[in-house]
Amino acid sequence: MSKTLSFKTYSAKPAEVERKWYVVDADGQMLGRMASEIAKVLRGKHKPQFTPHVDTGDFIIVTNAEKVGFSGRKNEMKTYFTHSQYPGGGKIDHVKELLKKKPERVIEHAVWGMLPHNNLGRQLFRKLKVYAGPEHPHTAQSPIEMKVN
Repeated sequence: MSKTLSFKTYSAKPAEVERKWYVVDADGQMLGRMASEIAKVLRGKHKPQFTPHVDTGDFIIVTNAEKVGFSGRKNEMKTYFTHSQYPGGGKIDHVKELLKKKPERVIEHAVWGMLPHNNLGRQLFRKLKVYAGPEHPHTAQSPIEMKVN
């Protein structure tokens, strides 16, 4: 007579998730590689208790967003298209100009594209804090330096 083993799949509860704060210096980092690492930590995929439908991720602070790097000629050629849903409401932003006006938007756009586009993704995106310069107001959370390759 053979016995069947029954295993239970672990599912993390939102109350039992421990959150940490990490700080990433974007100076000299390539945008896509940095954004994929940030999205992984925001989602919680670096933790053993990762559960796809639960927010198990950590907080990320990105500093020096104005000094982020691009490979190739993306700095001159990359564009972002938005539309206001009104006739003639199309707008094209070039990365070079966006880095001068609002450098935080470039990193936020890259990370948002790597997160799920649903309620969970919006909840995860709120844990990303991006600042153009080297200063940030989150020193009370004692963030840990995160290295991005």
